[in-house]
Formats: sequence, C-alpha cells, structure tokens
Amino acid sequence: MPRRPAALLATACTALTAVAATLVPATAQPATQPVTQPVTQPVTQPVTQPVTQPMSPSMAPSTARPAGRQTSWSGPLRYVALGDSYSAASGVLPPDPQAPLPCLRSIRNYPHVLAKRIRADLTDVTCGAAETSHFREAQYPGVPPQLDALGRRTELVTMTIGGNDSGVFINAILRCGVAGLTTLGQGSPCRQQYGSSFEDTVRGTTYPSLVRALRDVRKRAPRAEVAILGYPWILPEKGGCFHMMPVAEGDVPYLRSLQRTLNDAVRRAARRTGATYVNLNRASDGHDACQPLGTRWVEPVLLGTNPVVVHPNALGAQRMAARTIRVLGLR
Repeated sequence: MPRRPAALLATACTALTAVAATLVPATAQPATQPVTQPVTQPVTQPVTQPVTQPMSPSMAPSTARPAGRQTSWSGPLRYVALGDSYSAASGVLPPDPQAPLPCLRSIRNYPHVLAKRIRADLTDVTCGAAETSHFREAQYPGVPPQLDALGRRTELVTMTIGGNDSGVFINAILRCGVAGLTTLGQGSPCRQQYGSSFEDTVRGTTYPSLVRALRDVRKRAPRAEVAILGYPWILPEKGGCFHMMPVAEGDVPYLRSLQRTLNDAVRRAARRTGATYVNLNRASDGHDACQPLGTRWVEPVLLGTNPVVVHPNALGAQRMAARTIRVLGLR
C-alpha cells in the first residue's frame, strides 16, 4: 500500500536531513539553518594508490597516453583524481580504508574504475562536499588542498566539481524536496519561492570559480590532459517520482533546468581553459534516480540502495568511467 502522507513526510525529511548533515559544505549558507560538518579523525596525508598488479605480460601496466598529451615518459600513466562526492562515489560500498574519513570515498568510484581499466598509477584525493576552493585550501584539518597532489609529471587529471559551490546545487535539491513535501508533490512551490536565484548563482559565481580552478590545475600539471565531467541527470525531464524523489511535479523540470545550467557552466569553463569536457547529458538520460535499480545511475532519496542519497551508485561510477575513457581516447 502507498505510504501515508505523514509517514512519507517523516521518512523523506530524515533522508534529506542526512544528506545535509554529511555532504553540504561547512561554508555553504542555506536559507534556513547553517549546516555543520561532522567532526571525525582524518588521515593526515593524501593517499597515493597505485592501481597496478603485475600479473602477466598481457596485464602489464598500460603506457597509452591521452591522445592530446603524448609524453616521452615510460611506465603506467600518472593519473590524479580530484573532485567532490560525485568523483568520490560517496556512499558506495566498500569505502576506501585509506581515505580521510570525512571524504566518504569509495574504492568503486569512477577514478578507481578508470585506473583499473587502463592500468594507470592513481593518486585519488577526491572528497565528498569539496568545493572549487578546496583545490587551493584544506577542506578539513589534516586534509591538504587537492592541488597538492599534482605535479609536472602528472599526465592525466579528472574531476567532477562545482555542484557544492555557494551551496547552490545541493541546497536547491534539499529546499525543493522540503517544499515538495509541504504540498505533497503538487504544483511548483520551489520555483515559485526561489525563481531564477539558483541559476543566477551558477552563472555569476560558480562559472568563474570553475574557470579559476581549471587554470590552477593547468599551472600545477602543465603537461597533463585535464578532463572535467558533467553531472549525470538526477531527475527526468518531467513527471518525476514523488514516492522516491519528493520533488513536486512542477519543480521536476525546474531542477532539471538548474542541472542543465550547471553542466553548461562546466562545459564553458572547460572550453575557456583548454580542458576536455566529458558530457554526460545524453549518456545519462534515462538513468536518473526515478528509474529502477539496474537502470539508474543515481540513487533516490527513498527506496534506494546508497546510504548517501542523490549520488551515483556503483553502476553510475562504472558508466562515468567508461564515458571518460571514450572521450579521452584511452585504452
């Protein structure tokens, strides 16, 4: 039987509160109350993780380089993964035992999948809740700026970043979820309350921050191929699935438009800085959080399998890695 409205409201609020408590950056300023990060004991150094296993000549580390950045260096590709929870695959089990605890990094995130497939030497410093500023600044005590992992011998850099800047994207999802619960999925209460404010922030604040972050990466790793991924679709174009994603029906296209604006900001920043944009719009269409398990790449707020909701699952991480490999021409 369908859940009663009160039960749905309580369950959804609990799930949305859990997202806010774990993944909204401490610097974000939501409309209601500021959210603080849990204090845990982090690892003191970034972890360099070689994903190479010498087994047989056929499984030797690949020396293939991205098509645009051929080098004379031998050995496995030197690969550094940067980014936020969509890069870290926060909530996908098992967690990375060597990662700082607050980062909620999985060993099944797309950087690990990619590195294993091309037999690269991976340094993974992805961290849940990261903003572009955390490329230059420590995100938590004992967690160095992500740019510290780069160097002149770095050959490949990937990232998903920008969704946490100014708290705009994750907070939009949280606020629209709360608004949808108050109307039991009817109308478009979030659009009526916030209008163009979210998209205005992406265009005016997130975009220049992305440009600066990508330029900083290029300075630290001047010989590397730099790739930045868009975010896979969270919601379908219309309709939605209120029993899984408590967003009012009229706000589904509103949030879809916001995500399209964010991905376009990522695309434009990549073009402006000479980075490669890995477009997931077409690839992830039809794999949003409203789809059944085995089809969806992103887990819903309710009835999902990932303890960190509205984030990629293991299938999503695999597909993000596959798309990146294809776009960069890696083998």
